[in-house]
Amino acid sequence: MKVLLKTIIAVAGVCFLLSAVSIRQSTPWVAPASADTIQNPLSGNVASVDSGKKLYNKFCVVCHGSKGMGDGIAAAGLNPKPANHTSEAVQKQTDGAIFWKLTTGRPPMAGYAKTFNETQRWQLVNYMRALKAPDKSK
Repeated sequence: MKVLLKTIIAVAGVCFLLSAVSIRQSTPWVAPASADTIQNPLSGNVASVDSGKKLYNKFCVVCHGSKGMGDGIAAAGLNPKPANHTSEAVQKQTDGAIFWKLTTGRPPMAGYAKTFNETQRWQLVNYMRALKAPDKSK
């Protein structure tokens, strides 16, 4: 009887955790307001875009695709789907918000605070800015 009770409690706990992850992933990923105040120390630095592209091609393309459209080879198996970095939804975010997301992550995307140093994360932000879709109204 104790084993059955422990099994039921364990299964209920797993179900609760899975439902919490599902709810979390179905909600929009919004950085905290404090992230909007983080200033990009490499803003306007052309060389940082090239460095960011190298990092992006090595670490991000598998999920976000070579053009940043969220269509990398691993994207099909991910929930939620990877962000389209060319989209208005991404491009309208502040540099600080994007930096915060790169730093903290949200499953299935890893946080990169320990993988990339601060400069490298800003280089990635600057490269992601370069992926902006062309304005079709012009």
